[in-house]
Amino acid sequence: MTRTSTDADPISLTEKLIACPSVTPAVGDVFAVLETMLKPLGFTIDRFVTGEAPDGPVENLLAWRTTGPGPHFAFAGHLDVVPPGNGWTSDPFQPEKRGELLYGRGAVDMKGAIAAYVAALHGLPDDLPGTISLIITGDEEGAAVYGTLALMDRMAAHGLRPDLCLVGEPTSSQRLGDVIKIGRRGSVNMWIDVAGIQGHVAYPHLADNPIPRLVRILSAIDAIVLDEGNDWFQASNIEITNLDVGNPTTNVIPAAAQARISIRFNNEHSGAALVERIAAIAAAEGGTVEARISGEPFLTEPGTLSALVAGAIREVTGVEAELSTTGGTSDARFLSRLCPVVEFGLNNATMHKLDEAVALADLVDLTEIYRLVTIGALRG
Repeated sequence: MTRTSTDADPISLTEKLIACPSVTPAVGDVFAVLETMLKPLGFTIDRFVTGEAPDGPVENLLAWRTTGPGPHFAFAGHLDVVPPGNGWTSDPFQPEKRGELLYGRGAVDMKGAIAAYVAALHGLPDDLPGTISLIITGDEEGAAVYGTLALMDRMAAHGLRPDLCLVGEPTSSQRLGDVIKIGRRGSVNMWIDVAGIQGHVAYPHLADNPIPRLVRILSAIDAIVLDEGNDWFQASNIEITNLDVGNPTTNVIPAAAQARISIRFNNEHSGAALVERIAAIAAAEGGTVEARISGEPFLTEPGTLSALVAGAIREVTGVEAELSTTGGTSDARFLSRLCPVVEFGLNNATMHKLDEAVALADLVDLTEIYRLVTIGALRG
């Protein structure tokens, strides 16, 4: 196999991925570039597009390589990015090195991690047994409807099921290696509707004002203390995120009132049980609830995988990693159904911000960490 000098260079590979605009939901060039990186390494590639607007179409890529009997280690991530916004110092999709940093949308979240993993594959021993797979989606930053879940179905169709999985989300906080995510809280959004009867404010007996009833519903919800947290999770929280009556007129009682709440919940709850609880509160005031459960909480108890990642971090950086479950959701919430999953990747200080940037040295160190983790996972 002939390799150019950039094949195993995580910085060059990151630049190539950044240069492909891939705002969620992503399709097209960025997946073709990744496929070009993987094919010379002997991977079988399954690229497919699924879904319709507004949450699709979404492209996904599943790649795998088996070099003999042994464990199956998976690396998961996403090539879609959030919109760059206005005000960048340079073009967000033209990677630019300035000093010791590489700038571009997706540099840390998470094209840099995917590039580092591809670079790490070049440094694996030739006799390493087992299966390596990459589970790469184009809609993690969006609705996550047509991405990792569809990839899991595709994996099942190919007879693939990993024993361990590492998700390359940017988990590091202050410096590379200081945080490993071993779980995440669940997330559910609910829309509360209260119907009334429109009328003149001077004749309230001829109308039915829905606002006081919605206020009572929200007051009851706001008074809920779901839990105090536990050994691995912070307390669950309920936040009122919108309140809308849509009434521009001062002398009209509105016909309806709506509110939206968001709950981030730990492993003491399920999404369905929370929806049922809120629906009962709303129903007592004549309200109705629609809900969207984005994900259930998951926890990978400290063990083989987290110790393997922490050991690799220690060897490369000297940092003692903290095991954490803080932060938002990720596709690990789906993959945790298959096998133990942890998340580890670059410093998250600039993710989703203007002038997102990754330290060049971190890309090099992350590559070596991923190489050591892969070797350890396959050798057992």
